[in-house]
Amino acid sequence: MTNHDVSLLVVEDEPFNRGLIVRHLNEEGYENVATAEDGREALALVTKQAFDLIFLDVNMPKMDGYAVLEHLKADMRLRNIPVIMISAVEDIYSIVKCIELGAEDYLPKPFNPVLLRARVGASLEKKAMRDREASFLNEIKMAKKRSDELLNVILPSAAASELKSSGHVYPRRYEGVALLFCDIVGFTSFCESHSPEEVVNGLQNLIEKFENISDSHDMEKIKTIGDEFMASAGLLRPCGDPLLSAVRAGFDMIEAARETAPNWEVRIGVHLGPVVAGIVGHDKYQFDVWGNTVNTAARMTGPGRPGTITMTYDSWMQVQDNCEGKSLGGIEIKGKGSVEVIECTGMR
Repeated sequence: MTNHDVSLLVVEDEPFNRGLIVRHLNEEGYENVATAEDGREALALVTKQAFDLIFLDVNMPKMDGYAVLEHLKADMRLRNIPVIMISAVEDIYSIVKCIELGAEDYLPKPFNPVLLRARVGASLEKKAMRDREASFLNEIKMAKKRSDELLNVILPSAAASELKSSGHVYPRRYEGVALLFCDIVGFTSFCESHSPEEVVNGLQNLIEKFENISDSHDMEKIKTIGDEFMASAGLLRPCGDPLLSAVRAGFDMIEAARETAPNWEVRIGVHLGPVVAGIVGHDKYQFDVWGNTVNTAARMTGPGRPGTITMTYDSWMQVQDNCEGKSLGGIEIKGKGSVEVIECTGMR
């Protein structure tokens, strides 16, 4: 910033002194110099115009320099403007009081041009350093905000909070976790017959709805795998009945898919049981869950018809009072052998 770009304010009730300071400042190349005759006029000016430095007389009518300085330092928008107090050289008490109230420096009367130049230069340099520091801190704040937002995209909110607070998300075994897998019917053929934009936009719209539905049922998205959406209940946030929450969320997802262009159909599988959860990866974090419950829930999407929720008989027994469904009999599930599977068709 050059002297021509600096905006100064001189607050002095004596016309001679006011004009003298303005003339000295002009001689130093400071052209943008505004003036005020008293404290009230000064406060009115600073609310309308930005200033880089204020010269403020101590003894003025209507409102003295102390009161003006207190108003400036109490206002978050104005408190960082440096203020040079104008005072009689022998009035040490006034000088000390002004410094304690937050003044940057003082200028004794009568005015010395060399001292004026030094006071102005030093005050503006300090302000420039503070402005650079504030800008740097704001950049750090914005970077942290972007980092936090990215973490919340990558990780479930509870896992992201633990990572930010402790630097770790410790692997744990969780009991009674309901997992939901939602698979889009015919997605591969849809990809082959539509443009990339249509595929990505359609999937994006649907996944956003699934995320909102999960949140409304106290569930959290774990991840998407291709066109498959995976969420949990009772894992990282409190949930009264994890399996029933997953079933209700599943039916909401079925309706949301049908209402979202191109009117998708989905199959959903759910299962309740223990899981191991944690974060893997170094350069790219990935929160994930493992165990038999995960494998079973994932394989439940296969046997059911579009628009239904499929689960094992053991899971069905825990929600049958609230749901309608029918048995599909024993079905061979890879890695599980013959398992009785129930197709849930609606809520009671």
